[in-house]
Amino acid sequence: MALMLREMGSRYGRSPGGYLWAFLEPLGGILILTIGFSLVMRTPPLGTSFLLFYATGMLPFTLYMSLSNNIMQSFRFSRSLLMYPAVTWVDAVLARFILNTLTGLIVMICLLVGVVVVSDTRVILDFSAMFTAVWMTCLLGLGIGVLNCVFLGMFPVWAQVWSIITRPLFILSGIFFLIDGFPKNVQKLMWLNPLAHPIAEMRSGFYPSYRAENVDVVYVGLFGLITLFLGVVLLVRYHRDILNN
Repeated sequence: MALMLREMGSRYGRSPGGYLWAFLEPLGGILILTIGFSLVMRTPPLGTSFLLFYATGMLPFTLYMSLSNNIMQSFRFSRSLLMYPAVTWVDAVLARFILNTLTGLIVMICLLVGVVVVSDTRVILDFSAMFTAVWMTCLLGLGIGVLNCVFLGMFPVWAQVWSIITRPLFILSGIFFLIDGFPKNVQKLMWLNPLAHPIAEMRSGFYPSYRAENVDVVYVGLFGLITLFLGVVLLVRYHRDILNN
């Protein structure tokens, strides 16, 4: 709790607007996509609301990026406190995971409710699909974040390298389009991206006509658990070396 309160104060308490930016950043991205694509397309790939289509794609992606990036920076943020025996690396990682998950879920719920109301679109909500999409996103963010925490501790330049490597995910994860519309051989390659699965599953929770048949919950779960396991094993072995580096 102390680490969570410390991060809340440092991230949102020192900037004008505070927590308002947690809502404005994803909302701005959704509005830009909505305005841009509505000028060149008559209707979105699903339904009639550009706002709802891009919100269901953008918000899971934003939650994943927030979790993975912030967990990756756990040691840098709490390095001075981790020198005390009472504070462990598990505390630092869990504090960032819990805080960013709760923040991301509150932002997601508020914005999706607002989008549904504003777009005046009749939707049949499937809460089980939404829940599945959320836990897949959180597990991926936690697993990738913990593993990258090790790499960043050992190689300080890893943050810039990872940013370059993952930049195409914004396009390849299905935020702008439906992967199902591509040829089968292209689909097979794109579904290898684990982040594409929770985004497709989230959309199936709002569009009853869309069946995300290619979503593989087992694949995403194993991907998240394996990366988390590797990250934990490496942190147990090398966390002291990382702190003393």
